[in-house]
Amino acid sequence: MKNMNRTIIAVTGVVFLMTARCALTQNWPQWRGVNRDAKATGFTAPKTWPKELTPKWKAAVGQADATPALVGDKLYVFARQGDEEVTRCLDAVTGKEVWADKYAAAGATGPASGHAGPRSSPTVADGKVVTLGVRGTLSCLDAATGKVLWRKDDFSGAWPRFFTASSPIIVGGLCIAQLGGAGNGAMVAYDLATGDQKWKWTGEGPAYASPVLMTVDGSKLIVAETEKNIVALNVADGKLVWETPFAAQGMSYNAATPIVDGQTLIYCGQGRGTKAVKIEKQGDGFTAKELWSNPENSVQFVTPVLKNNLLVGLSQRNDFFCINTKDGKTAWTAPLTPPAAGAEGQAGGGGRGGRGRGGYGSIVDAGPVFLALTPASELIAFQPSDKAYTELARIKVAETPTYAYPVVSGNRIFVQDQNAVILYTVE
Repeated sequence: MKNMNRTIIAVTGVVFLMTARCALTQNWPQWRGVNRDAKATGFTAPKTWPKELTPKWKAAVGQADATPALVGDKLYVFARQGDEEVTRCLDAVTGKEVWADKYAAAGATGPASGHAGPRSSPTVADGKVVTLGVRGTLSCLDAATGKVLWRKDDFSGAWPRFFTASSPIIVGGLCIAQLGGAGNGAMVAYDLATGDQKWKWTGEGPAYASPVLMTVDGSKLIVAETEKNIVALNVADGKLVWETPFAAQGMSYNAATPIVDGQTLIYCGQGRGTKAVKIEKQGDGFTAKELWSNPENSVQFVTPVLKNNLLVGLSQRNDFFCINTKDGKTAWTAPLTPPAAGAEGQAGGGGRGGRGRGGYGSIVDAGPVFLALTPASELIAFQPSDKAYTELARIKVAETPTYAYPVVSGNRIFVQDQNAVILYTVE
């Protein structure tokens, strides 16, 4: 009888693990998810939100603001431990380490020293994992084994003032990354399989946002923010096909990733509001037609999310806001309350989460709800609406500040704090 009970328990455990693995319904393979638009599918909002969530597992991984990448039942985490930058592959169901790759690297220093770990999120494609360290080390690993396929430091000693934050993008077998710093920077495309350089555009140094893919009349373009401009490069050869001035003023900088909606490009920045343009092919080049401009809502770090003609973000004043993208007018604003007091800035390391200087956090379109995560480690659920901000839940999910995106897959939510990754489920 005892042997039979042990067998039943063992079989039940196996069934649970198999079910849990199958439940990981959506990948989150790079910065802001599958399409770099912060959209998650398969999430079912509970009829009654709980006041707290119970962790399924917690794994110590080191210090990072980088969002993990989820592919299948593997979670790829890029963080700093001791004097090394470490890429880990974890079993997404159990949190157990599958493999780890480490290399010696100095962390961020100066004003950014409070966030010494990586800001750039891993990118996973074609069985490979690409990471970009705070001082510009670009690595490509085998996703199954962690074997180093190639590693480069082509701009040694050059990085932005607050260190590297842009996340690489993989398109058509190319790994494209913004590298270097002011006066010595470039956008470079490497062959993903071999690491061979395919093209390099040296127009300007990188900012802190990440590049996105845009297709216009059949042409694939990489759109990226630099120190002073927004540029579009041809994926095939790296040639500049369009640019517009977008210079930050004073102590501000370009940190919000451009948003692509078909041929519409939406971009925003600290003190510069939000603007939408339509990119069109004209002869051998491209032009942009302004659709609208909203000066009322400026963001610092949070890239807004687009859903059903609603652009929802968190402003530098720590206000949630909603812009109707049909006309560019503000639909509503609502203060983030209580303020994330004492939170430090991801890039600058000196910001505050209160009303004076804020704008830190992330927002995910989870289908029936928006899910926001702030440095105060609060997961906030609110309704998608053009009428008003309606909060559904506010749940504490970590003991240390959270700067990475929550990775949402089905009803599982992976949270990266300053020391660990935690898995929660919303029932």
